[in-house]
Amino acid sequence: MEGSLTTTIVLSPGAVSLADWRAVWSGAPARLDPACAPAIAAGAAAIARILAKGEPVYGINTGFGKLASVRIEDADLARLQRNIVLSHAAGTGAPSPVPVVRLMMALKLASLAQGASGVRPETVALLEAMLERGLTPVIPAQGSVGASGDLAPLSHMTATMIGVGEIDYAGERLPATEALERAGLAPIELGPKEGLALLNGTQFSTANALAGLFGAERLFQAALVTGALSTEAAKGSDTPFDPRIHTLRRHAGQIETAAALRALMAGSAIRASHRDDDPRVQDPYCLRCQPQVMGAALTVLRQAAATLADEANGVSDNPLIFPEADEALSGGNFHAEPVAFAADMIALAICEIGSIAERRIAMLVDPALSGLPAFLTPRPGLNSGFMIPQVTAAALISENKQMAYPASVDSIPTSANQEDHVSMAAHGARRLAAMVANAEAVIGIEFLAAVQGCEFHLPLNSSTALEAARGLLREQVPALDEDRHFHPDMEAANALIRAGRLADVVVPGLPQALPGVC
Repeated sequence: MEGSLTTTIVLSPGAVSLADWRAVWSGAPARLDPACAPAIAAGAAAIARILAKGEPVYGINTGFGKLASVRIEDADLARLQRNIVLSHAAGTGAPSPVPVVRLMMALKLASLAQGASGVRPETVALLEAMLERGLTPVIPAQGSVGASGDLAPLSHMTATMIGVGEIDYAGERLPATEALERAGLAPIELGPKEGLALLNGTQFSTANALAGLFGAERLFQAALVTGALSTEAAKGSDTPFDPRIHTLRRHAGQIETAAALRALMAGSAIRASHRDDDPRVQDPYCLRCQPQVMGAALTVLRQAAATLADEANGVSDNPLIFPEADEALSGGNFHAEPVAFAADMIALAICEIGSIAERRIAMLVDPALSGLPAFLTPRPGLNSGFMIPQVTAAALISENKQMAYPASVDSIPTSANQEDHVSMAAHGARRLAAMVANAEAVIGIEFLAAVQGCEFHLPLNSSTALEAARGLLREQVPALDEDRHFHPDMEAANALIRAGRLADVVVPGLPQALPGVC
């Protein structure tokens, strides 16, 4: 069960649920499980022993990237870590959303607390305190290629820990030193390996991908409700949702989606009115194939969720510290290819959820297909009704189609060709927020159109669940009898979709993309 915003989420490194990550993203306070303290201390102690050997170890007493062959003297180790943070804090663009940055901080905290990064307890404690006290580093959204880790965004986060850059605190954007002081904290000097450990990793990409996943699940559930309403408005059949059809196909997502659509329409007087005398043998695909399309989207979202759950609980630093052997092993866990693939999968699902919804809107406004008045207005001609909202939906879906192109197939060599294949996970994940917003607006338009269409069948009512959804909308937006300023209606419907009101309040128990999230 997901915690409320007043419930502190205890992060148990390596075992944090998607429900807890979503709670942190939603604003819940978070702190580390105290049981991780010995692992943190052991990792830090191992760094000291490794340094005592006098051997070159990447990122501890060498340069970085193409400069890994340059040996750094012991007297300069602290300066080395400060330099990498300042030089790598080279992001650009608008500040990342506060919820995403908080989630990124929590992800980094849980990664460091596993003891494989060699970071001192006091350094971990500062990051934890910043998260607990609501100090959110201002992090430019652009500049990461998703390997070697999300260097620029995480560097901006780390810079604030040493008193450089800006922090959002209590609604103000302040210099880092001032924000820390107001919160009763002080900047730190980074020890050996700490700068690299803090800025190396996939936490920025993963936070954005998780935010996209959370939005996509809410979108999916709302689209099931509006899709069922559209089916009712068009006097579509529920026969395509018969469980026997979907059992033969075997896809779990499809089976669950069909069951949800059947449940949404159960007991509908509209459906009963045409069950035995419907002249249409088959409905358009946008109605009939909802279980196949939406079920496939559900399956893909679940696959992405599984990948991101693993990534969120893993360690993506380099090199990795193994205290039991006093070894620092260089590898490539910073490469965000799994996150890039997951983000691309989420993008495809978002695009298709919105795309089939737009087709349902287009069907509803076309009297030849829907059997309803043209553009869902009682007096077409004098009134344009839903003519242009459908155009808006088409525009938004076209934008999403363009953004859905896979980011993971692109790569540009960096660091003088030392880092010659990168994931592009960061912008692949960042684009999801815009895609979700576009698709939510499409679902909002469908909500308006489908409810309007259903009301042409009054006094016949739909099912209890769908009548509750209709009532929710009509509390905010009256029926469209004559043309009026349409934008406020759309904004009111969009707000209901964004807030998850259809899934959380009206029709609980819809299929979930995130396992264990209530």
